[in-house]
Amino acid sequence: MSTGVVRVRARASVERVWEALTNADELRVWLAELAEVDVRQGVFEFWGRFTPEGERGRQKLLEVGERSVKFSWFLHGKDYTVELSVGTRDGETVVAASQSPYPAWGEGIEDETHAGVVQTFWPLVLGNLVEHVEGRPVFGLCDFSTPEQRFEVDIAAPAAAVIDALTDVEKFQRWFGARASIEPFVGGRWAMGSFEEEPNPGKVVALDESRFAIEFPDGMVSSWELAESGGRTHLTFVQSGFDLGTPPYGSWMGWLSGFVDMRRMLEIADWKPMWHSMEMPGLPEGALVLE
Repeated sequence: MSTGVVRVRARASVERVWEALTNADELRVWLAELAEVDVRQGVFEFWGRFTPEGERGRQKLLEVGERSVKFSWFLHGKDYTVELSVGTRDGETVVAASQSPYPAWGEGIEDETHAGVVQTFWPLVLGNLVEHVEGRPVFGLCDFSTPEQRFEVDIAAPAAAVIDALTDVEKFQRWFGARASIEPFVGGRWAMGSFEEEPNPGKVVALDESRFAIEFPDGMVSSWELAESGGRTHLTFVQSGFDLGTPPYGSWMGWLSGFVDMRRMLEIADWKPMWHSMEMPGLPEGALVLE
């Protein structure tokens, strides 16, 4: 059976992260709108509008280890097995989410409402977990109750630094954790991976000190509006041009999970990417940029 694993590093103790993984009040901050947890009684549930197919009763606790919880999750008509764990690697606290079965590389782009959600849900919520256990405000969650894809956040950095983080390919790859190709001018190309590997790249349709936008071949547009005040930037991110009947939640959460670390890069003086490692069926060599 295929398995995918996402690992993030956190500047917090293993004990602190374990508490956040197993306390319902804390899960309601970084994971879900609603949660109930009692690992001694065999309960680990989360549901609500920030959870795909967010009805209650879809999780069943299977096993509790010293610093791990394993549960089944009935999602998209199939049973998944998920394990959340925390430990140390090379002196760092590392949090991992593994899920089986797991879609192969590329399937998330072809099927954003199912495979894409599986591949991007855990990176986003683990990013929020890192912020939470480090005492920072969580970035945000995906609202599955609406097709609207609009997100606003304040960043403690000037607008020019935010635009630079979005358009400088070296900086982008560090906070996003994946290879990209960017021509930072109106009319320029934009692609994940290389232009040689992507015959139909996106196109930069706006770029100045307060706006950046990319239009993709399928008509979807990703846009960033920036308003600076007192050295801080209010960022509004919008995805539009898609079928409202099948919102692209996969790419939406992919962007949001990356933005968690972009904000960290711009606000933390001794920042190091939170992305530790990732395993995925069919993952091409060199597709990720990890430190």
